[in-house]
Amino acid sequence: MNEQALKNLNDMQASPIKNKVGSIFIPVRDIETSRSWYCRMLGISEDKCPILNGHLCPLPMEGAGVILDTMPKWGGNEPGGAPSIDTPAFMLLTADLEGSLAYIKKLGVELVTEIEHDHWFVVKDPDGNKLMICRE
Repeated sequence: MNEQALKNLNDMQASPIKNKVGSIFIPVRDIETSRSWYCRMLGISEDKCPILNGHLCPLPMEGAGVILDTMPKWGGNEPGGAPSIDTPAFMLLTADLEGSLAYIKKLGVELVTEIEHDHWFVVKDPDGNKLMICRE
């Protein structure tokens, strides 16, 4: 790094943006169907997941939040709805990878991969969003 770049770096003010994830939005087409699917997969009671404003459903999570959203502002009102997440954008953790895979299969969830590198596997939700399940 040259001297000017170092000076610019030292002159920068601290960012007011935190390096902390608040919530992750998952685009869905049918908020009630998606709520049921995610609650079943995560073992959450549906009464703990209210649907807000007709299009949002925050899921009670540890760590960063997950919000199911029909995304009316971002293409959700278009035919086919908002685009699905085609590459896993986050991972859900498990202490029992093999048990999680067996549970997912029992639920009839669509698998994208089996367990890879003894560490993770990927599934699709009803809207085609790809979700990674990863050993903690």
